[in-house]
Amino acid sequence: MAYSSGRMLLSQSDGPVSRFRAWVFVVIPLLAILFQVYVPLFFPILSFLEMPLLVVVYLALTQRSQIGGLFTGALIGLAQDSLSKNPLGMFGICKTLVGYFAASVGVHFNVENTAIRMLLSFFFYFFHQFFYWVMQRMLLAQQPAFDYQSWLLFGALNAVVGASLFHFLDKLRATA
Repeated sequence: MAYSSGRMLLSQSDGPVSRFRAWVFVVIPLLAILFQVYVPLFFPILSFLEMPLLVVVYLALTQRSQIGGLFTGALIGLAQDSLSKNPLGMFGICKTLVGYFAASVGVHFNVENTAIRMLLSFFFYFFHQFFYWVMQRMLLAQQPAFDYQSWLLFGALNAVVGASLFHFLDKLRATA
């Protein structure tokens, strides 16, 4: 079965595989985690932003490697857990899954389009929140509220912020 060359979404050779300098993998996630921990202390209105998640989604989408996305999500999630009041591993597990699935999407789809990136940011925010809710119920035996309306709103806001963040992070990568 032959595919037409005008296909916009499906193609493994549509977009370039991105390479980053080593400092990007250290500095950008660290800044995102510090933002997540300290900025809501001074500006509580920004507590809805999930910057480490957006960084995981971006790095996984552009790396186009499921193993790389898995490790990126795990390391960023565990680092976020270690600086938060949450039990160790909760964000680590969620962001590991997000990294793996985002990299899987990056392998099969051209994710250079801003609208697609916003849609994926929204989806992975919702997925992250839902999976975190499930883990709180099953692993920690807590009864958190299923607040899907705020998840939808905050997912949309994170998608808008993610589009701007992704544009900035695009400038840090070197195409191979």
